[in-house]
Amino acid sequence: MAGQRSFSQRLCGLSIALLALHCLCVLCKPTARDDAGSILALSNRIVPEYVTRYAPLVWLHSDDPFRPADLLQHIRHTTPTINQTAIPDLPELDLDNLAILNDIGGGKVALTSNDDITTLPAWLYGSSPDDSGRIANATPCVVILVEHNARNVDAFYFYFYSYDRGANITQVLQPLNRLIEDTEHGMHFGDHVGDWEHNMVRFRDGKPIGIWYSQHVSGAAYAWDHKALLMKDERPLVFSAYGSHANYVSPGDHIHDSALVDYCDAGRLWDPVLSAYFYHLDPATFELTHIFQPKSNVSAATNLTSFFYYTGLWGDAQYPDSDPRQKTVPHFGLKRFVSGPQGPIVKQLVRKKLSPDNPGKKSWMQWAVGVFMSLYPCCLRGWRVWVSATVAITIVILAIFGVRYSVKYGMKRYRARKGYRKLDTDIPLNDINGSGESSGLHSPS
Repeated sequence: MAGQRSFSQRLCGLSIALLALHCLCVLCKPTARDDAGSILALSNRIVPEYVTRYAPLVWLHSDDPFRPADLLQHIRHTTPTINQTAIPDLPELDLDNLAILNDIGGGKVALTSNDDITTLPAWLYGSSPDDSGRIANATPCVVILVEHNARNVDAFYFYFYSYDRGANITQVLQPLNRLIEDTEHGMHFGDHVGDWEHNMVRFRDGKPIGIWYSQHVSGAAYAWDHKALLMKDERPLVFSAYGSHANYVSPGDHIHDSALVDYCDAGRLWDPVLSAYFYHLDPATFELTHIFQPKSNVSAATNLTSFFYYTGLWGDAQYPDSDPRQKTVPHFGLKRFVSGPQGPIVKQLVRKKLSPDNPGKKSWMQWAVGVFMSLYPCCLRGWRVWVSATVAITIVILAIFGVRYSVKYGMKRYRARKGYRKLDTDIPLNDINGSGESSGLHSPS
């Protein structure tokens, strides 16, 4: 009886454990997403409330003249070209048909400024936000919701500017700034027409868990509770760098590409989602669907998705050296004007981490500058360069002597081994002369 009671108790305990495990699995399993997607299943394709509640706020630099710009106005001030030649017989382009440019062969299509950009026409400057943070009569922001499943959504907040002003000599760190000849009196290098920057906020069950800040060809990722994040009404603050519009977590000076400085301050506050287009992106099919804020005046029949699929450049292609507008920075080969960027479609919208899964590769020049600048503070600055040079010369001399000794010793051993070679067969003593007799000896008669 005792054995039966013990067995019954064990069986009951096992059943309870299995039931608890089953309940835990059900609670932890993400809710299945229907074919339309849980966000698209909402009536009238409404933007989820948490997307705007936790949206970033952007501090534009107080001295930056190039403000966020309207997408459609940018398109209308440009002409599609291939190799600096205008493409003929095109309809009037807008956000609903821009992707037709992908069907044109012959090279990369570039939205080329109708004006000489060295004159800085007014449309390049964009628009400033008002005191409420809204940019009136312009839409410079695109919000794309990548819905992985009903629990996990990545919200990309893209900010568009019609012009990016690169660095000049005042933004180059020592000692590289001494290698740049300022023959053009403060010329900026790396300028380009069109500029896309972004933040990405990752949501789980409608709560933010992390954020990505784009910065030039890289960026920085932070957990939502990271102490470096600055918040205003539960919304993360973004500091847009002067000219380049790279996004940083704090004001002040920020070093990028090892040798250049970005300047950030709290100049003018912009609330991007007050003047934005909103979209849902299916990560499996890459289908983009226009969605709307609850009080939006935009018709639900409006599509405005073609621009997303456009894979060409959103600005002029890099001018050839023969173009009088183009200049080259001595020693480094940097150009005054470079090609405009591609759009959001190339920003690795479907990713596992907060940061892009496949970061951009650095050129050999970037690697060389990075190594040099990492060694400069400890080994190459001031008197340290003489100590480093002495150590380097000593290492080279020792290496030369080491190689020389190794070669000499190796040759000596080789000659010693070559002078004596073991035969594979034994030779009888009486066969040494090859005639059956030993030299100087005679067999008895």
